[in-house]
Parts: sequence; C-alpha cells; structure tokens
Amino acid sequence: MTEHKQAINRAVLVGLSAHCLTARENADESTMEELEDLLETAGGRCVGAVLQSRDTPDPRTFIGEGKVAEVKELVANGGADMVIFDNALSPSQQRVLSEELGVQVLDRSALILDIFAQRARTKEGRLQVELAQYQYLLPRLLGMWTHLERQEGAIGTRGPGETQLETDRRHIRRKISKLKEELEEVRRVRGVQRERRIKNEVPVVAIVGYTNAGKSTLLNKLTGAEIPANNRLFDTLDTTTRTLEISDTCTVLLSDTVGFIRKLPHHLVEAFKATLEELSYADLLLHVIDVSNPEWREQAEVVDRLIQELGAAETPRIEVFNKCDRYTGDIVPHGADIASISAKTGEGLDHLLEMIGQRLDTGSCRVVLHLPYDQGGQLDVLYRDAKVERVEYGETIEVTAVLPPILLGRMKDYIVDGWTPPKEFWEE
Repeated sequence: MTEHKQAINRAVLVGLSAHCLTARENADESTMEELEDLLETAGGRCVGAVLQSRDTPDPRTFIGEGKVAEVKELVANGGADMVIFDNALSPSQQRVLSEELGVQVLDRSALILDIFAQRARTKEGRLQVELAQYQYLLPRLLGMWTHLERQEGAIGTRGPGETQLETDRRHIRRKISKLKEELEEVRRVRGVQRERRIKNEVPVVAIVGYTNAGKSTLLNKLTGAEIPANNRLFDTLDTTTRTLEISDTCTVLLSDTVGFIRKLPHHLVEAFKATLEELSYADLLLHVIDVSNPEWREQAEVVDRLIQELGAAETPRIEVFNKCDRYTGDIVPHGADIASISAKTGEGLDHLLEMIGQRLDTGSCRVVLHLPYDQGGQLDVLYRDAKVERVEYGETIEVTAVLPPILLGRMKDYIVDGWTPPKEFWEE
C-alpha cells in the first residue's frame, strides 16, 4: 500500500515596519526570524521574505501596490501556496491580498492558531483552541460577505429569509457561546481542585516563560516526568502538573504552562485563561528565561506583560535563567530572586530547590503521635489533612506523619516526638 505524504506548504513571509505603528505591532528582522520558526513548527517552509518600511500601512493592501507586485513575483518564483504576514491584517486587507496574490493569505495570529490546533491534546486544550479559532473567524467571515451586504437586491440576496451571512454568523456565535459554557465548567472543576489543594495546604509552583525557554525540560528534570521536550515553539499546550518533594516536610505541585510569545493574539490569551488563571492562584512563579538567546531581555518583557494581564503581577517570583551552560556574556545573572541553571545538565538545580523551599516551607513537621484507641477518629483527620507515612497498632495507635502548622496545635496532646509546642512569652 502506497503511503501519501502530506504536501509541505511553501510560504512567502511579509513584514511591515511603519512609523505610526507601535513597536509591538511592527515587524523587524528578529520577529521575521521568529515567524519563520513558527512556519517550520506548523510544518511549512519559507521560500522568500520581504520586510518593508513605510510611513503608514496602506489601508487597502497594507503594503502598497508596488510591494504586492513584488510579493506576487516571489510567490510565482518560489512555487508558494500561501503568504504569511508578521503583522495583524484586517479582514478586508486579508481578502484583497488573497484576491491579488492568488494564494491564501494569513497573518501571524492565524499561523499561531494553526500550531495550537495541531498541538492541543486534551479535551480542554482543544476547546480553548476551537474557541480562539471561531473568535478569529467571526470578523473575517463578515469581511468575506461585505460585498453582498452592500449590494441591495443583488442576485441571490432578494426575497424572504435570512442571508447566508446571517446564518453563518448565528451558527458561529452559537458555537462560541457553547464553547464558553464548556470552558466555564472546566474552570469550575479547576476551582474545586484548587480549593482542595488550599485546604490541604499544598503550595503550587507554576512554571512560566517564553516559548522554547526550557520549561518542560525543567519540569522533567525536577520531577522525573516524561513530557516531550523538543526544540520547537509551542511544544507544550496542555498544562501538566506533577508533585515535587522539596524536602522531607515540604511537597509542592509543579505546573508547566503554555509558552508565551510576542504578538500572541488577545483572543488566544482569553481562550487559554482557563489554563493560565492557575498563575494568579499559584504560590510561586518560576519565570524561565533562555539566557543563551541574545533577545532574552525582550522575551522576558513579553512574559512580564502577560503575567500582569493575567492578574499575577503580585505573585512571588523566582527568575530562572536557563541554559547558563551556553551563556556567552561576562557575568551570569545573579541576585536574591534569581537562579542560574541548566535544566539539561542539572547545573544549579540544587540551589533552585533550596530557593523554592525557603519561600514555600509552610512550617510543617514530621512527628510521631500516640493515639489512644478511643481517639481513633483522629486518624481520619490525619489521613485527610496531613501526610501519613506509617501506622502501627500496639498499646496505642502509633502514627508517623508530616503535619501542617494548623494541625500541630490541634494534635499537640498526642505528639511524642518531632515537635514541641512553642512557649508563651510569660513561660520563657
């Protein structure tokens, strides 16, 4: 049986730098390189690139008629089947360019959405991507039909009943509404799980950072998880949470999150809030920065902005400078809230664990308790709210457990080893 290989999309990449646009809206050489990386991640190949400077974007074609002709020639010479813009295009610009270039025209947002659609594995991830795709499609759907809306009484638009545009519009809005309801249910379930964690006093550490900074590699190294950690953008979309033993008495939940990137579409951030809201509930953020990347400062700023947008600006944070084994500067970044590591080689991880422990040690203690048999019900409390390690039945029920501070006081009459109640000031 012959195997049919999927044809690789060949694309011409286009970027515009205009004086009237902000730095975030403009394209430059580094964002164009990143766009090429995104294209490769999506499974495509770059066959040409154009970076143009002008005072203002052309309202109709964005880049102007002369550049459109130049791009059209590149498309023909390179056998391209699509053109991808690094800047955001309006729906009408996208439509006009598609007509004039004779191939599909996408912008950076559409490309990122395509990658997310390929990468999402869990039901939650797929829901989030689908919602973002419909939100992206809705205004473009309207743009595609505006020529019919303008022509009163055009062929096919006369007579009773709603237009195809109205039908499509209603269908998409209904889908968006349904997806939002399903994601609200995801949030509700997450909320219940979160309350349980808070009740059990299990601290949560969220790993955040620019895409491809090494977040999954770090999670794997610290917890022994086996998450695929490849050198490509957006390799992790679905949040993975693992237990991490910091010390004998400090256990945390470590969560890997989707990577951030410049010009991340706002509706994509909105759709992924069900996952990313974990950041605002985390006890500590590990902001992983690829210090081997010459643009790490700009990438760190992108992450900082998104952390702020997600309401997690006040959450305690450790800046984890990863790939320090490949750092080419003179002095490796250092400071009170900074750890320099190599997640690949393990360098600096002991120091990072020590820093996490210092910030999250809740004051739990490993103790030995002797419970009288008529107090056997206390064992249920220990199983529910503490970490029970050993139970032996003799003259009493002997229990070895790690107790959070709130339980130490309640169980003080039964504790025989590992903890002494602090003296009141008048007893000293």
